[in-house]
Amino acid sequence: MRLRTSPAKLLVLVALCLVVLVELRTALAFVGVSLSIGATVAVGVAAIAALLLWAVRPAGSGE
Repeated sequence: MRLRTSPAKLLVLVALCLVVLVELRTALAFVGVSLSIGATVAVGVAAIAALLLWAVRPAGSGE
């Protein structure tokens, strides 16, 4: 299987995605928006799945 990016870059992007999700939940709590852990996990799983689908999808002719 050929990836659009290196596995190391993909790992960094997944880690960055997790950090953004945790910090977003914290920032929303400051403004009074309560986000459950389950909702955070669901958004995280969806974001990481989208990132992985992008990484394994074949590059188009424009790239």
